[in-house]
Amino acid sequence: MGRNHIAHLPGPPKENHAKMPLKKLFSAALAAAVTVSCISPLAAETPVAEGFEALTGENDFSQWHGCPNLDPRKYAEQSDEKKAQWNQEIKDHWSVAEDGTVINDGHGAYLTTNEDFGDIELRLKYKTVARADSGIYLRGTPQVQIWDYTDPGKAKIGADKGSGGLWNNAAGAPGKDPLVLADKAFGEWNDVRIVQVGARTSVWLNDKLVVDHALMHNYWDRSLPLFAKGPIQLQTHGGEIQWRDVQVKRLSAEEANAILASHGQEGFEPIFDGKTLAGWTGAASDYQVLDGAIQCREGRGGNLYTEKTYKDFKVRLEFQVPAGGNNGLAIRYPGKGNPAYAGVTELQVLDNTAEKYSKLDDRQYHGSAYGMAAATRGYLRPVGEWNFQEVTVKGSQIVVELNGSVILDTDLSKITDYMADSAHPGKMLEEGHFGFAGHSDPVRFRALSIQTIDGE
Repeated sequence: MGRNHIAHLPGPPKENHAKMPLKKLFSAALAAAVTVSCISPLAAETPVAEGFEALTGENDFSQWHGCPNLDPRKYAEQSDEKKAQWNQEIKDHWSVAEDGTVINDGHGAYLTTNEDFGDIELRLKYKTVARADSGIYLRGTPQVQIWDYTDPGKAKIGADKGSGGLWNNAAGAPGKDPLVLADKAFGEWNDVRIVQVGARTSVWLNDKLVVDHALMHNYWDRSLPLFAKGPIQLQTHGGEIQWRDVQVKRLSAEEANAILASHGQEGFEPIFDGKTLAGWTGAASDYQVLDGAIQCREGRGGNLYTEKTYKDFKVRLEFQVPAGGNNGLAIRYPGKGNPAYAGVTELQVLDNTAEKYSKLDDRQYHGSAYGMAAATRGYLRPVGEWNFQEVTVKGSQIVVELNGSVILDTDLSKITDYMADSAHPGKMLEEGHFGFAGHSDPVRFRALSIQTIDGE
């Protein structure tokens, strides 16, 4: 939880650990306000799994520093003196036992990775005491909750449901409360596995699924998606906690896309066979099937769209944008005219990083409802990598989820301000085709499927 939510009662006497002094952790460099701390080498009990790297372990616990409950966007703005103070708190309140266990006394700054992480699988073990309260910050954001589920004083805020939930999600949101109570008894080690792609977060506690592919909310700014990257933090919050075997795996674009595609598949039907343009119509000569993908021919670019029409639906797809690439998703397109105006909308597919696009209207960047509603930028994969996108169209509501993060959630019926004061006469169409609005660039699409909503 955030540090101001609840006062903590003292726990029972702490275990008597044989602790190693951390004098080497903060050398003379600390006095000079160096912001990166170095902790003594640790001996990992669990071997590092294939594809993972140890954040605690022999000669490999040097990539951490101190930071409190702070919006990660503001860390760089802090003074060297403030950063040194937080590092001193690590020295004062964190220690390492002879067996390599990292121990915190319940106070001080949080142990924070120097490096920012995006899509990851994180594994670790923790052990805490009665009435303690802690958590794991992901992308510098609270948090996967850890607390005493037996404490009646916290039952009214959900402690009785157990640890592992995304406690700082909004009330009633998926993931806020764990699906099952999975905590072990005090004195036993709890095993945590977290898989996070974009904001989509799954948590297993002691091999039990407690959060299932839920969107983690941005605690610092609820109007924005969870940050694309940020540090991992081990929280201290009023009671002793021990950590060990912290390991992280960076997920590739292919791994991340596969995770996103594997959830919520029921009801989706393919609309592209991977070999031909069967089921598609319009400017078919401007497109080709190449290596299992539909690609707009370079220098050409009409509108290619499904023979079928749809009312309310979800569409899933992967797309690849070349440097400077531009295309669009035609939503409820009537089969003639410019999809951005004649249809409900054209959802931009664009290389946001291209210099030639640096001065566009905000409503022209990737994921935006063209000329009407701006999507949040910063969630595209690097040029040339495959992105995963899901679009939900229900009535006049459009939701675009890119690589696991919701970058657009808008009701077109409420929009009255248009780019260049250009009317959008088709925005309230109730049915139409799904397709692509080519703009002469070899943008590619694959793994296309549609789920109709409410059986329509």
